[in-house]
Amino acid sequence: MNAHAFAFAGTTLHALGSGALYWPEQRLLTVSDLHLGKSERIARRSGLQLPPYETAETLSRLEADIEATGAAQVLCLGDSFDDLAAALSLTEEEVLWLTRLQAGRRWIWVEGNHDPGPLALGGEHLAVLSLGPLTFRHIAAPGASAEVSGHYHPKASLSARGRSITRPCFLVDGDRLILPAYGAYTGGLRSRDPELCTLMRPGALAILTGTTPRAIPMPR
Repeated sequence: MNAHAFAFAGTTLHALGSGALYWPEQRLLTVSDLHLGKSERIARRSGLQLPPYETAETLSRLEADIEATGAAQVLCLGDSFDDLAAALSLTEEEVLWLTRLQAGRRWIWVEGNHDPGPLALGGEHLAVLSLGPLTFRHIAAPGASAEVSGHYHPKASLSARGRSITRPCFLVDGDRLILPAYGAYTGGLRSRDPELCTLMRPGALAILTGTTPRAIPMPR
């Protein structure tokens, strides 16, 4: 399992190369911003046709991470669906796939700004989850500490051998941890964006996803 282990709020967490977060002590796998059904939502609202494969690709990676970690709990940290209609548009095969992934483990949906209501897809539905010393919510709260969130789809760039590499990334400081977007059809917000620079303390790290996750000072 390709991962970068780091300490946060008295815990040891693993940033996976896929963009998932694993907490071994709790056997908890956390993913944020799946945005399942995004191609359907775009087609419904704008008529633009994108290849409708992002849900299967995202669920395939999620299944691989569950198997690799042996997670007993899975937390989807908001914006799991591109909107509520997209959740209802899942095919029978996709619903059964989710049902198989949920079987035998605790599954938690935290509400996001794209999917602010309960879904008839099994599992628990919460606004915020407190577990041990950590608080999980979709959007970072001002003044929070020991907080894990998503929403911003952070990405960062690293210059190496004369070229720049940009990847989704985790952002972490002493108070908060922001996860990258996990979904296949998701863009990103550069770590240099003023909103992220305001949220993250000086000395924050960016952990770039990819084959070998790498921690660097957060580009500002």
